Amino acid sequence: MKIIDLYRERFVVSFEIFPPKTPQGEDGLRQALEDLSGYQPQYISVTYGAGGSTQEKTLELALRLRDALGILPLVHFTCVGAGRAEIRRYLDEVKKNGIENILALRGDPPKGETRFTPPPDGFAYASELVSFIRSISGFSIGVAGYPEKHLEAPSMEIDLENLKRKVDAGADFIITQLFYNNEDYYRFMDRLTKMGITMPVIPGIMPVTSLSQIDRVTSMCGARVPEELIKRLNACTGVDAICEAGIEYSIKQCVELKSWGVPGLHFYTLNRAQAVKRIMDATGL
Repeated sequence: MKIIDLYRERFVVSFEIFPPKTPQGEDGLRQALEDLSGYQPQYISVTYGAGGSTQEKTLELALRLRDALGILPLVHFTCVGAGRAEIRRYLDEVKKNGIENILALRGDPPKGETRFTPPPDGFAYASELVSFIRSISGFSIGVAGYPEKHLEAPSMEIDLENLKRKVDAGADFIITQLFYNNEDYYRFMDRLTKMGITMPVIPGIMPVTSLSQIDRVTSMCGARVPEELIKRLNACTGVDAICEAGIEYSIKQCVELKSWGVPGLHFYTLNRAQAVKRIMDATGL
């Protein structure tokens, strides 16, 4: 089943997970998947580490989702650390295993590097990767969009031009970076519509469950946390109250987005189920 076909048929709920690095992480993910699979997500995306460090584990986990849990997998793939021949070999392996859905990303520089340097005979931009994947028949391709601009983009205009290149190269749908102000998504959609981009654009949601998470989110992806939410979190006493306030904010955000008419919601779970379960139960998703 191709993911783009799902968006043509229904409102789609999806989750993102990553391959764990430790036995404890594996236990945590197993429990999270047990909890989340009960909500019958239409698909789950699987990331991999910087520099492609968990690429094989990503495929292994994707196959486990499909074969053991009956959940459609979306496999992440980046430009990092591989030339065209190696990329082709991996995509052939993915295709041989019957996986039809790829999220094509440029990827972040390896740890310790501040600038992205394409590998020899590799790709410098996600649009090039999309075009390469599209030349191999049989895949549905998703790409990333940034309602508040990619951190490295000089301006929103240039970032939108980059997204248009990915769309023109053959993308089928867009999953956004996480955001906390729905107005940013609405403005983003308005600009995409004016550019002639009409494919599904799925909001990415990550509930705030701790104050330390705010610093990580803003530094890693540039998402702005609204003053309203920061004040509410600062007024909380205790970690449980902070988590509760963050979840309640995300519930309100998701209800508003669904009523606005988004094609689906994609939850960044961090391999945990508690917050997403609360949102799913409260919104009836």
